[in-house]
Amino acid sequence: MASSRFDLLKFRRTPPPLLLLLAAAALVVVAGGSESRRRCYDSIISFGDSIADTGNLLSLSEPSHVPQVAFPPYGETFFHRPTGRFSDGRLVIDFIADSMGLPLVRPYFGSRNGNGSFERGVNFAVGGATALDNSVLEGRGIHFDHTNVSLGVQLTVFKEILPSLCRPSSDCSEFLNNSLILMGEIGGNDYNYAFFTHKSIQVVRELVPPVVDAISSAIVELIDMGGRTFLVPGDFPIGCSTAYLTVFQTGNTEEYDPLTGCLTWLNEFAEYHNEQLQTELDRLRKLYPHVNIVYGDYYSVVSRFHAQPSKYGFGKMHLAACCGEGGPYNFTLGKQCGSGVPCCSDPSEYVYFDGVHMTEASYGRIAEHLLDGIRANSALDQCCLSSGLRMDHHRFEEKAVL
Repeated sequence: MASSRFDLLKFRRTPPPLLLLLAAAALVVVAGGSESRRRCYDSIISFGDSIADTGNLLSLSEPSHVPQVAFPPYGETFFHRPTGRFSDGRLVIDFIADSMGLPLVRPYFGSRNGNGSFERGVNFAVGGATALDNSVLEGRGIHFDHTNVSLGVQLTVFKEILPSLCRPSSDCSEFLNNSLILMGEIGGNDYNYAFFTHKSIQVVRELVPPVVDAISSAIVELIDMGGRTFLVPGDFPIGCSTAYLTVFQTGNTEEYDPLTGCLTWLNEFAEYHNEQLQTELDRLRKLYPHVNIVYGDYYSVVSRFHAQPSKYGFGKMHLAACCGEGGPYNFTLGKQCGSGVPCCSDPSEYVYFDGVHMTEASYGRIAEHLLDGIRANSALDQCCLSSGLRMDHHRFEEKAVL
């Protein structure tokens, strides 16, 4: 693979935040077979999109077309500056690393020039990334020009640098064996690009089998390389997303859930993806009983945020964006957070930060449910995880790669 960053990411314009959406939610954990063993981990390896991107998109972007996450108010809550994360603060991956006693997972594309070590973790997630390669989506009439760093590209880069992570090379299998591998969330953008270019629901549903297959194939390849523990999140309830609620707003009240205010037909699609993914993960567990495969049920957790917002510390504007303006959901297409639009005074009262991505408060609560599930199902020894998440702003020090 060529070394130029522009071979990995080609921008002709700043990608709209709509097309950097992802999945999120509550977490049911199902571990592997009886041969799985409880253990701690030395590092985290992450693949995915903007839900887990800790600075890769920002580093890969052309200087003349940096994404909105390069500007305040992104990062204001925890880091007090933009770091390339699509939130006001930390992400789920940050909270997981903290709970395991590991440093923040460094973005590979933002740190590969000798700025730090990847021995305790490496992150390949890129905002806007898809599960399917560009050529596959283009072949289905889904056209976009924002990124070509698909899951397959991320995995290829990982394999290329793996020898440098596990010197001598004979220890590479052990390195993966001792790592927690985060597989996503990935796939949400495949659907976003289709939905937001007005493809029919049937066309989008036809993407689900190949998306799930791409995720499964990546897991199998990593298992063959020595991977033994995987966390695989499902999709968010996209019918509750500020962006989706704005784009597909309708006067037909029957299309909305009376309890949450979310669009039911879109949530049903997310449920379909999650059902297909879980079926495939069950199949992999039977084939590889010595491997822990953990499903992260983001859908259920975020659904609870909207069913009982006050219980989780959110306000009445739980479907609206903290950073944005216009319309019933404080969101307008073409007016990006980070480009001078108003921002709320307390992001912790909101589920969504920019209308597409969530607040640190949301990600922290998602991570808390996820880790509770991991503890309950013994995918990790309880001694590996701290008893509770630290939501204070003094736990980490990180130099942002800007």
